[in-house]
Amino acid sequence: MENAGTSQKKLFDAKAVMLLAALLGGNIALATGPWLVRLADTGPVSAGFWRLFLALPFLILFARMSGQRLGGMPRKTLVLVALGATAFALDLASWHIGIGLTRLGNATLFGNAGSIILLFSGFIMARMLPRGFEWLAIICALAGAAILMGRSLEISTSTFVGDLFCLAAGLLYAIYLITLQGARTQFGSWSLLVWVSVFACPVLLVLALALGEPVWPTDWTPILILFVSSQLIGQGLLVYSLGHFPPLIIGLALLTQPAVAALIGYSVFGEVLTPLDLLGMVLVGSALVIARMKRG
Repeated sequence: MENAGTSQKKLFDAKAVMLLAALLGGNIALATGPWLVRLADTGPVSAGFWRLFLALPFLILFARMSGQRLGGMPRKTLVLVALGATAFALDLASWHIGIGLTRLGNATLFGNAGSIILLFSGFIMARMLPRGFEWLAIICALAGAAILMGRSLEISTSTFVGDLFCLAAGLLYAIYLITLQGARTQFGSWSLLVWVSVFACPVLLVLALALGEPVWPTDWTPILILFVSSQLIGQGLLVYSLGHFPPLIIGLALLTQPAVAALIGYSVFGEVLTPLDLLGMVLVGSALVIARMKRG
């Protein structure tokens, strides 16, 4: 009995390590996305289109393998998914444009601001004031954002505009999450991602063409790595691991994204961070963790 218990404990420990590795690996894979968007010789919105379009067959395969149904979605739900997917497409477009204008660390932090925005919207919808740690999240978010955006304005007005694009992306991502809240309880994650991609791809393509961007890449390498790392590996590992951890752990793991992005920005693009920049990142990162805890 003692040997059986020991072996069960080892299996449990191995699974816990594997899940934690998947959670961290997913966040690290997503953190390389901004770098690859900059390397792509398409426009930034076009890169978002290819990221979703190339991943679509794999998402369908994953949904089938998971036994998740792709059809039979009620018309009302389909309309909500279409609206949510449009918000997601605009989120991706806004974020990718912002990536080219601001520092990678800023882009990743502000692009993930959806959790904080959801916390704010909860107060407005419930018509109530924040309490305890919620006030701390708000203060940290506002102070950190003010520091980072102030520093961007010191560097260039274009980096400040880039921050605004990334903040807009965070707002649009929050709208996407709110819109699809009901659909998530009815359909599996993979099947929902399939439908989101089906609706979002045309929006991104039309927007890219309207902006006059080059759509067809001459060098496919950054685009292929982007869709594999961000959409398949990053999203796939997160879908696999998210349900196994409390919100605090998920929030802390989320902070690996801006840390890795800032490191890439420094080593590849020479984006130097001052102590004030680091303070701003810590404040916004703290707000993200607290917001994630409250959402859970």
